[in-house]
Amino acid sequence: MSKKIVFLGMGGTIAGRSERSGDNVGYTAGQIALKDVLLTVPGFGQSLKGGEPVVEQVAQIDSKDLDFDHWLALGNRVESALASAEVQAVVITHGTDTLEETAYFLHRAVSPRYLNQKPVVLCGAMRPATSLAPDGPSNLLDAIQVAQHPGAHGVLAVFAGKVHGAEKVQKVHPYRVDAFDSGDAAPVAYVEEGRVRCVSAWPVADSYGVFAADNVLACLQGLSQWPRVEIVLSHAGADPDLLEYLLSNQAANQLGNQMGKQIVEHQINPVRGIVLAAPGNGSIHRALLEVIARVKPVSTIVRVSRSAYGQIVSSGSDAIPAYSLSPQKARIRLMLEIALLDQQRLKTS
Repeated sequence: MSKKIVFLGMGGTIAGRSERSGDNVGYTAGQIALKDVLLTVPGFGQSLKGGEPVVEQVAQIDSKDLDFDHWLALGNRVESALASAEVQAVVITHGTDTLEETAYFLHRAVSPRYLNQKPVVLCGAMRPATSLAPDGPSNLLDAIQVAQHPGAHGVLAVFAGKVHGAEKVQKVHPYRVDAFDSGDAAPVAYVEEGRVRCVSAWPVADSYGVFAADNVLACLQGLSQWPRVEIVLSHAGADPDLLEYLLSNQAANQLGNQMGKQIVEHQINPVRGIVLAAPGNGSIHRALLEVIARVKPVSTIVRVSRSAYGQIVSSGSDAIPAYSLSPQKARIRLMLEIALLDQQRLKTS
């Protein structure tokens, strides 16, 4: 029996349209349905090698405007597809601005028992579908090859012939078609003339701590609101006022004072976590450290390096823990950790 490949559309530049074919900047993302985008892929039917395509439009949006509801809808559909014995892989077309964030969310939220058996391949484009030389069709064709490669598994991003793992992939250029990189890590594989050449192991969705639960997505369904986690940049001349404002929840307090009894508790979303994006090896400006020492925040604080390559080398006794992730991915991890801990406490209370 032939296996199914599930294609999920999220919009983005790959589905974008411009009034002028030579315009690669002034286009509108998310205008063309996925089923029509697939028609532009050369040899699409043959590329499936007898497999059956299942095409669904999950969203039609510019990825800069994605929110948590989009992630949940996509995550649920991915997990449902992977759970089916008839499905070989999932291919997702997505905008490039937040593709790495969605990839990391899926890597952490979808059950490892599925991700470690089958691939979830994200791809997109840096040129709209109406471009004189759109890159979306070739990226999609490469994604299909990766999706069918024997032994492929985990959340992957395919761009310009390179295959990246979800934890390391990052957008490193705002315009050129080869816009994604894996930092210090090498790509997982390359797609060359329709063949996949692996250079490192396929990513593993490991389970640890709160992520040891096999029902992360189910736990997230019950959230009335996602934990609020903000990113604060440490830089030369850093002003501590923003950090103090967030840590002391001044916004929530002021709103409550202004509206009195009209505001109810669940409408205020206090800051639950802070990601400090710090220079170099995670060194934090002294003005920010002084605020942390003075306010003694209840919010969880982690730090990451804002450097594009490498990760923080910890002394092992650092007061503020470090994550080996980009600031935006660290925010996702911290949100999920807080949300899952909240759910665990609810169950035991």
